[in-house]
Amino acid sequence: MRAVKTEILKAIKDEAGFVSGQELCDRFGVSRTAVWKAIGQLKEEGFQIEAVRNKGYRLLSSDDVITEAELMSSMEGGFIKKIVYYEETDSTNIRAKKLAEEGAPDGTLVVTDFQNAGRGRRGRMWVSPSGTGIFMSLILRPDILPSSASMLTLVAALAVYDGIKETTGLETVIKWPNDIVAEGKKLCGILTEMSAELEGIHYVVTGIGINANMTGFPEEVGESATSLRILTGGPVRRSRLIAVVMKAYEGYYVKFKSCGSLAGLMDVYNEHMANLGREVKVLDPAGAYTGKALGIDEKGELIVEKADGKVVRVVSGEVSVRGIYGYV
Repeated sequence: MRAVKTEILKAIKDEAGFVSGQELCDRFGVSRTAVWKAIGQLKEEGFQIEAVRNKGYRLLSSDDVITEAELMSSMEGGFIKKIVYYEETDSTNIRAKKLAEEGAPDGTLVVTDFQNAGRGRRGRMWVSPSGTGIFMSLILRPDILPSSASMLTLVAALAVYDGIKETTGLETVIKWPNDIVAEGKKLCGILTEMSAELEGIHYVVTGIGINANMTGFPEEVGESATSLRILTGGPVRRSRLIAVVMKAYEGYYVKFKSCGSLAGLMDVYNEHMANLGREVKVLDPAGAYTGKALGIDEKGELIVEKADGKVVRVVSGEVSVRGIYGYV
């Protein structure tokens, strides 16, 4: 029934007018009762579907629903093999890692409407109110060395940049390595985790949190966070944004795997990078220092020219960019 419901939803979404019940039966090889049950489930999930005798069914509105059926019906191509949706969960990364341990296939996307224990880098809490944000984690099983897994954070950042641009027209920048920023404030955070042995990766989970339809933030993050709705003045259809981000991710992922590095993506990443050519402050455990960001290399490391002319590569850690998140 799950696959039938998804196909029926896609069918009525693709039509401007009515789709007859008989046409749905014939197209998917199911009974009238199966169609009726699927329509009933979709209505319960929040889809406004009009049913008219001798005409069939027509989708009126879905009110930004992000159920499994809505998400799967929105995907293009075969990159996403499976979607697991939770109305509420602790963290999509936690759920995704558990599913990966249980054998979830490459290309599984875990999505929730509400996180009660969302995490960012370094264990920070990620604000995750219900019905407003995008909280998702992608499970991949790439044939790459564990040392290359962190590059997938940068691949995801490029995909989110493209997704936001295509769905809203909004120009953003990428703050190396894992934030999407607009007007000096954070729109999106990305967290990549993995399970691996010395010679290979069992799985990689990349979590993506996008501030989509929030209209405000708690005081402790209000100065550094913003949302697509605040910036554009209107609501964002989350299912479409998720689908567009995944489509963009697929394209970048193919290029990444073909090179085995970010060599083929360096130029586009540097083009969108907030840090490029600007003064940055690197909070190195051995001692903080400032310098000029020159871009990333093929490993995704940030190249920084220090005041004394010495060029160093930042593998990971906190990097502040002047004019962003209060760094002046």
